[in-house]
Amino acid sequence: MKDEEDKKIDETVVEDTDTETDEDVVEFVFNDDGEEDIKATLKKLRKDLKEAQKEKTEYLTNWQRERADFTNYKKDEQERRESTLAHARENFAEELLPVLDAYDMAFSNREAWEKVDKNWRIGVEYIHAQLLKVLADNGVNPIKVSVGDKVDPKLHEAVENISTDDEAQDHSIAEVTQSGYIIGERVLRAARVKVFEFKK
Repeated sequence: MKDEEDKKIDETVVEDTDTETDEDVVEFVFNDDGEEDIKATLKKLRKDLKEAQKEKTEYLTNWQRERADFTNYKKDEQERRESTLAHARENFAEELLPVLDAYDMAFSNREAWEKVDKNWRIGVEYIHAQLLKVLADNGVNPIKVSVGDKVDPKLHEAVENISTDDEAQDHSIAEVTQSGYIIGERVLRAARVKVFEFKK
């Protein structure tokens, strides 16, 4: 039994030494007398060391380049993901705009709206408020616009000019015909407005 264990240990040692490569073995240089030439051996070792350092530098440089490429890839992928999400959010919000317009139309005729059953009216107004909150939570907000505000071409779309003899009203909003909305910093839809135009 002990002989078998010794044999296994010997085989393991043999296997371990067999895995050595030519690169792992130091070759000694001998002179003509058969003695080791220390200078030549050192020269060869220095050359091998220089090559190993050069190889190490190349591997390190390549590794750093690959790491930078991967970091850039992750950053680009994150930006693509965010862009896709923003685009989907924007498309969804655009599809809801006609629903918001329908609410605005219903609320704009105050006289008819007041005739609707009070409980029904409260329920519809609550649903409208919930819809606006969901949109606001996703970055969609109505453009704040009031009669008398100056027209901002970035936020307002003039659909009609109304003559006025009051110069102070020139290029100010006379009426809001359709609400506008922004998503983040971008205009989703400009508010449609009627604009005063001063005529002498």
